[in-house]
Amino acid sequence: MSDFLDSSALVKRYADEDGVEHVRTIDSVVVCAVARVEVPAAIWRKHRLGELSAAHAALLVDEFAWEWHGDADADPVFAVISLTDDVLETAALACARHGLRAYDALQLATALTAREADDTLTSFVCFDRELADAASQEGFATRP
Repeated sequence: MSDFLDSSALVKRYADEDGVEHVRTIDSVVVCAVARVEVPAAIWRKHRLGELSAAHAALLVDEFAWEWHGDADADPVFAVISLTDDVLETAALACARHGLRAYDALQLATALTAREADDTLTSFVCFDRELADAASQEGFATRP
């Protein structure tokens, strides 16, 4: 069984924020390809706000990149769903159906696409109330 993590949840795997206990124990993680940009952007933003030193931010971004790509000795940690034409079309429809922002619609559309391929994907983890409500309306169990 896998859990879909949006970028707000994925950041909590690395940066100490409220809610880390909900994401750091998840082993089987499905993510949207856009997280490859959103997570480092969020971590570097924490540095610009003075919440992290540059060295700590760089360490966290490197850890994320390693988990994203893996290496010769370890597979990537995440199952990454690409932004295909079908995902983009589903996201466009989600904007109208749920009133979501563009990247939130991409996250939801990616989870929906992943669930079509693997019906054991039933959990959507995020820390955005509007996105969680939309995921719930689409039949996902939302956490936290």
